[in-house]
Parts: sequence; C-alpha cells; structure tokens
Amino acid sequence: MSTDFRSQESDRKELGGSAPKIIVAIDGPAGAGKSTIARHLARHFGLLNLETGAMYRAFALKVLRTGLALDEWSAADLQRLAGETIIHLVPTSGENRVFLDGEDVTGELRNAAVTDAASRVSVFPPIRAWMVRLQQQMGSAGGVVMEGRDIGTVVFPHADVKIFLDAAPEVRGMRRFEQMGAGQRGAKAEQQPEEVIRELRERDKRDRNRADSPLKPAEDAVVLDSTDMTLAEAVKAAERIVEARLA
Repeated sequence: MSTDFRSQESDRKELGGSAPKIIVAIDGPAGAGKSTIARHLARHFGLLNLETGAMYRAFALKVLRTGLALDEWSAADLQRLAGETIIHLVPTSGENRVFLDGEDVTGELRNAAVTDAASRVSVFPPIRAWMVRLQQQMGSAGGVVMEGRDIGTVVFPHADVKIFLDAAPEVRGMRRFEQMGAGQRGAKAEQQPEEVIRELRERDKRDRNRADSPLKPAEDAVVLDSTDMTLAEAVKAAERIVEARLA
C-alpha cells in the first residue's frame, strides 16, 4: 500500500499557523466519540487531526468493491491488494478528505458495511503492519491529534498525551444508532438499536481479542469514560487533559 500525504508544515499553514509539536493519541472502542473529540482538540489547540480509522475504512472499501466475501480473503491476498492501492489523506479544518486510488470516497466511509469490513481486515497482521508504518510517518513531525485503536500502545507509545476514550456498550451503541441516518445505513435503514449494539459488541470482541495490537489502554493513558457525560462535558474533560500536559 502506498500513501500520499502533503507535508505537515504546509497543512499547518493552511489550517491556521504553527502548532505545538506534541502528539496527542486518542484510543478507544467504536462509538466512543474519538473522531468528534479529536476534531475539536485539533481546532482548539491548532493541531492536525489525522483519523487513522479512515485509512482502514478506505482499504476495506476497496476490498468490498472487488465483490468477494470477506471470508474468501487470505492475508496474502489482502497484502497483494494493498500493494495495488493508493490512499491519499488530506487533513482539513474539519474532517479528513480521503482519496482511494484518486477518487474522493470520504462520503462512503461511514457506511455500516464499510465500518464492519474495516474491523475485519484490520485483524490481519500484514495490513496492520503497513498501517502502523504509514501512521508513524504521518505523525512523525508532531503537532497532531491521532485517533484509533492502538495509537498510544503501538503507533506512538511515547506520545505526549494519551487518552483512552470509553463508554458503556449500550451508550455507544445508541450514539452510533442516532448518528446513522437512513442515507448512511443504506440497506440497513430498518436496523434497530438492539442490532447496532449487538454488532458493536461483536466488534469490541474482535478488537480487544485480536493477537496483533489488541485494543487496550496504554499504561500511562488517561481513561476518559463518557458513559454519564454529555458530549460537551466529554470535550471539556479532554481539553483539560491536554492543557495539563501543555502546562
């Protein structure tokens, strides 16, 4: 897999000037609100927001477009497909724009089928190894907020700030259901909240129990449980964590 990133310094200039050279790592399970909080922290502190999950979803979309069922793929097959894939991630003041083989696929990456496929292909060690190297390349200059599943444990174990964002599965499932409009769910427009929660639990199990880079808090991470928080409260709590490090 190859990736084309514009220089981080040019991106910072476009997004509003210089930024502190820190690395903020945000990890956590699906539906915890990592993307929302990462976007806010990037704007608030003048950092680049690099959503690594978008990279996995872009590759998963490519896999789905082949028409083959996910259980028909071996690690070697996925590795060959990755070698034929170009992912171009362009950070902006909002969400990242993601290009797959030259096509802007940003609007397709939150589809439920793509999200589920990303969780499935991410368990293959060759794919994770490629992604980790690319993510390290992206954040090597600092001044970034990077969110995912293993940023603080594997990608940047020496990150300046590590937040493990969590919430009860039922809460995360309902948040995800409320975010999923009929246009995003597509064929799953009739999906009930219970189904979303069940699928999220299954993804949690895959993420937490995979042999390579399992989902878990880094030993020095601050665990932020937003089960009983509003979004505004969770955002403020994350701000305070970063401010304490900057201070």
